Amino acid sequence: MAIDILIVDDEPDIADTLAYALRAEGFRTHCLGLGGEALAAVRNGRYDLVVLDVGLPDMSGFDVCRALRRESDIPVIFLTARSDEVDRIVGLELGADDYVPKPFSPREVASRVRAILRRARPAEPPAGASASRFAVDAEGARIAYRGVWLALTRYEYRLLATLLERPGRILSRAQLMDRVWSDAEDSLDRTVDAHVKTLRAKLRAVADEDPIETHRGLGYSVRRENA
Repeated sequence: MAIDILIVDDEPDIADTLAYALRAEGFRTHCLGLGGEALAAVRNGRYDLVVLDVGLPDMSGFDVCRALRRESDIPVIFLTARSDEVDRIVGLELGADDYVPKPFSPREVASRVRAILRRARPAEPPAGASASRFAVDAEGARIAYRGVWLALTRYEYRLLATLLERPGRILSRAQLMDRVWSDAEDSLDRTVDAHVKTLRAKLRAVADEDPIETHRGLGYSVRRENA
């Protein structure tokens, strides 16, 4: 089954280079240069993922993502020439699945696209999931909760997987930053809190409970199974 990727960037050279790399990986691509066009295309077409530039001529990529999230769960990867950490956190809080600064490697973006689609794809509930709250598929970088595969971003997966290594153990923000965001150029403590917030929302969408516990002044943990 063909996978359709929508690229939204007003710089033709960048869009064309990225489209070529994605087509080489077997994806079908469509390129647009305006945010308004992208919103209409997602509403009227069948796309599996959007690669979205933050700096568009007609509207901010953040505004495009915000509008998409009101009506769609389509995965979004931000492209940006801005290196401000606050901008990156805002993008992730809006529900972006990844954030790639320019200049970037088109092959790296294609790899991230494939990883995000793998995590988001529907699948049969994992064996034994009904008997346990969580099931971790490390090879597929996926986590199931109450028998449902969660659509997690790269860092959401890493964060939850780290907490699940030993339920009940409290990890400080500094420890989580070191283990989860070790490949990030720079990060802030707020990054952890923002990702815990989005994780909780996705967990509550599956079951009306919160397995992530906040320990004021200490950090976070996942409650033990019998807690």
